[in-house]
Amino acid sequence: MNVSIGMKAPDFSAMTTFGPIKLSDYKGHWVILFSHPGDFTPVCTTEFVAFAQANDQFEALNAKLIGLSIDSNPSHLAWVNQIYLLTGVQIPFPIIADRMAEVAGMYGMIAPDASKQETVRNVFFIDPDQIIRAILVYPLTNGRNICEIIRLLTALETTDRCNVVTPANWEPGSPAMVPPPRTYDQMIERINNPQAQNLNCMDWFWCYKDKPC
Repeated sequence: MNVSIGMKAPDFSAMTTFGPIKLSDYKGHWVILFSHPGDFTPVCTTEFVAFAQANDQFEALNAKLIGLSIDSNPSHLAWVNQIYLLTGVQIPFPIIADRMAEVAGMYGMIAPDASKQETVRNVFFIDPDQIIRAILVYPLTNGRNICEIIRLLTALETTDRCNVVTPANWEPGSPAMVPPPRTYDQMIERINNPQAQNLNCMDWFWCYKDKPC
């Protein structure tokens, strides 16, 4: 099975380093569900340290991190302990033990042309209503940019809160954009008086808003 943007996130029950969890337990929070190829691997270790160091930023955005790989719970526990011994960083979020690839299969985390035995680096952005809002996929060989994951999460939350869209290379605090008019009357109103809507327009379909809300 593969999931796609806009669909309800499939619920699951799983054992983790924090004990058993269900995705539905997280309703009301954003969830960043991400997979990694395997424990005790160099790139994955750097990613987990980076996710852990950014955990407070995710929490401030009402987001919960959940990791996953097709490894056993004892392997996860040994790995996070080794990370702590080597770096002093504790992993503050659960890691799903998915030995039978039940969750990985449900979410299409395995790319069989890349590897039939490991998950690639998937990131699923699941909103508080448990709708999948964005999906990022990285290869086995290259680590994720955690700042980009936070940026995209912030953009999604800004869109929901302020009914705006975000342009290329948008960063929090930068001007957002508004969707194009849907009717002729709305188009004329925007052309004649964009200032009334606090807009700075290049053209009727291309307008920025300095303060999103």
